Amino acid sequence: MQVILLEKVINLGALGEVVRVKDGYARNFLIPQRKARRATAAAIAEFEVKRAELETAAAARLAVAQTQGEKLNGLTVQIVQKSGVDGRLFGSVTNADIAEALTKQGFAIEKSQVRLPQGQLKTVGDHPIAVSLHTDVLVDVTVTVVGDQS
Repeated sequence: MQVILLEKVINLGALGEVVRVKDGYARNFLIPQRKARRATAAAIAEFEVKRAELETAAAARLAVAQTQGEKLNGLTVQIVQKSGVDGRLFGSVTNADIAEALTKQGFAIEKSQVRLPQGQLKTVGDHPIAVSLHTDVLVDVTVTVVGDQS
């Protein structure tokens, strides 16, 4: 299926590009998330009329993400979890736990924005993670997991 992208999509294309994707990807993800539209002649003509407006909105979202990224860059988040004597956790720290801790500190972060390169955190200590605020803004954050042995 051919779709026209309404915003930049990682590994697919930029705003305004007409790309060919699998039908299920377009129907189940891109179109419901309002990231793309079917590439009919009428849709392409309508997009060209709205192109400047969409580019302005995309630039505004990028600017907001960059300012939030400057505040978030290098931040250390502390999370307390139950652990054993050897420093291993009885559970794990997930991206939802990290997003909740960042939200408590005043940042509007969703769990889908938190990137854990080595998977869930299962040991006590400092762990570097990444937070994707925008497709072009990736911020490094340190998560300090503190063991609670009570």
